[in-house]
Amino acid sequence: MRMLVRGCGIRAISDILNISLSKVLRTLEKQQVALQPKRSFYDKLEVDEFWTYVGKKRHKLRLIYAYHRASGEIVAWAFGKRNTNTVRELWYKIEALGIKWGRLLTDNWKRFKRAFRDTHHVTGKEGTRGIEGNNCRLRHRIRRAFRRTCCFSKKMKNHVKAFEFAFYYINYGHI
Repeated sequence: MRMLVRGCGIRAISDILNISLSKVLRTLEKQQVALQPKRSFYDKLEVDEFWTYVGKKRHKLRLIYAYHRASGEIVAWAFGKRNTNTVRELWYKIEALGIKWGRLLTDNWKRFKRAFRDTHHVTGKEGTRGIEGNNCRLRHRIRRAFRRTCCFSKKMKNHVKAFEFAFYYINYGHI
């Protein structure tokens, strides 16, 4: 798992450890990690989208996630299309976790404005510097998130698993 969150692809892990590709995939599927917020209240949460793909580059997929800059914690996340439904899925996850916040900072994307209109929502690039830097960190950590790579997921569940491990590693520092 550590090799996966450090940028190695599944085939590279298989080759380095000298085990079969299916063994690596089975082992990763069995591992369970869950993000639990470290706090019940966050003064500021930054929300942004991050594009990636499964299968082919033309099958773009959006990761929309909430990030707390001061602690470097990824609080909640959702995968989906670039639409309001994916933003609302993130919103429902945050509510289900019982998280409260002071301000919600996003860029000026109209879907964020629509989904977060009933909250203390602030738009603008000034408030999203932390999460934009974290997007860069994700591209370094998760090879399949890098835009120009031959390392990509063929299945959605493997893609989600790779991001789950990376988020867990970012939040807790170990796997």
